[in-house]
Amino acid sequence: MIKAKAADRTLVIDLLAGSFDENQSVNYIVRQDRKRAERIRSLMAYSFDVCYHFGEVWLSGDKKASVLVLYPHLKKHTVKSLWLDVKLIFKAIGPGRIRVALQREAAIKERQFPGEMAYLWFIGVSPLSQNRGIGSGLLEEVLQYAGEKHLPVCLETSTLKNIPWYERFGFSIYNKLNLGYTLYFLKRDLEK
Repeated sequence: MIKAKAADRTLVIDLLAGSFDENQSVNYIVRQDRKRAERIRSLMAYSFDVCYHFGEVWLSGDKKASVLVLYPHLKKHTVKSLWLDVKLIFKAIGPGRIRVALQREAAIKERQFPGEMAYLWFIGVSPLSQNRGIGSGLLEEVLQYAGEKHLPVCLETSTLKNIPWYERFGFSIYNKLNLGYTLYFLKRDLEK
């Protein structure tokens, strides 16, 4: 696992945008118009920037997979974070969908694990390299790293077929949210 640098930003955005192109949760939040693909890239750029400042961005050793980890308890409201939020609104969500986005985020925050955690925001493998164990290897390293920091790992997924994969790594569903699709909240406690 390699800690991403600012120079890796475009690579990480490419990896994640390709991995999440058809994801229900991503497509729920981004404005669905002729610029949808560009808007998904803007969402991934936002997520990279937030995690780069308030978490960590990792690449697999072969740079075919990436994971964005946020530490919500360390996130601060700064001029930079406000600017990132404004860019997200105009480049990904669309000003007319601010209310929908805010309602969704409030409902998610209401159901999220309340304590300190490593929040696995996005993990994605290049579509041409999927099903080769690259994502599993990267996830194992993230879990080990979070364990060394004594933090449980939490995430959400709208992709039902991914739940058994996460369960193999010790995650369990602790909550759900219906947004016209089901968003599953998963948590992996610290190893005893």
